[in-house]
Amino acid sequence: MKPENLLFDLDGTLTDPKPGITECLRYALGKMGREAPPRDDLLWCIGPPLLKSFVILLEDDSQDVCEEALRHYRERFSTIGLFENSVYPEVPDVLDELSKAGMKLFVASSKPEVFVRRILQHFGLSPFFVQMYGSHLDGTFAEKADLIRNVLAVEDLLAEKTWMIGDRLHDVIGAKANGLRAVGVTYGFGSERELREAGADDLVSSPREVLSVLGD
Repeated sequence: MKPENLLFDLDGTLTDPKPGITECLRYALGKMGREAPPRDDLLWCIGPPLLKSFVILLEDDSQDVCEEALRHYRERFSTIGLFENSVYPEVPDVLDELSKAGMKLFVASSKPEVFVRRILQHFGLSPFFVQMYGSHLDGTFAEKADLIRNVLAVEDLLAEKTWMIGDRLHDVIGAKANGLRAVGVTYGFGSERELREAGADDLVSSPREVLSVLGD
C-alpha cells in the first residue's frame, strides 16, 4: 500500500550537516578543556541525541557536565553551525514531485525544532512540508520514537499510511516502535548494515530512489 504521509529526518537525509555539527562538537569539547578529535572521527554523533553523544565523548555521564557541553555546542551552532550545511542533490526536485503527487510531507528530526525550522527556511525547503517537527530545547522528543508518536497524534495520521525516511538506526527503530514502514537512506551517515539490522523495510542510495520505492 502506498503511503499518504511521509516523515523525513533532516540531518543526513535532506541536508549534509557534517561541517557544522562536527565543528560545533569540537568547539564544545575545547570549551570543556578536552582535546577535540578530527571531524571524521565525530561522524557517529550525527543523528543520535547530542546529550548521549557527549556522555561518550566526555566519558562522563553527569547530567550537569553533559548539559554544559551542550550549551557550548549551541553557542556556536545557533549562530554559525546550523548554516554550515548543504542540501543533498536531488532533494528539492524529489520533494517537489512528492508534493505534486499529493503526498503530505513532514519533517521529524531529533534536532531542536527551532533549528530545524531555521535550516529549512534558509535553504528554501520549508514550503514543501505541511509541518516541521523537532525536539524541544529541554530534550523532550529527542528520542525518535517519542517524536514520531507526537507527530502522529498532533497531525492525526494513521501509522499504516505513514512512512519514515531517515539515515540512522534511530529513525528505523522510532518508525517500527510506532508501526510505520521505514525507508533507510545510505547516502547519509548510517551504514547499510546499521539500517538493515535496525529493521529497515527498504534501502535507497539516493534521494531520487525514494520515488522508485514509492512506485513499487
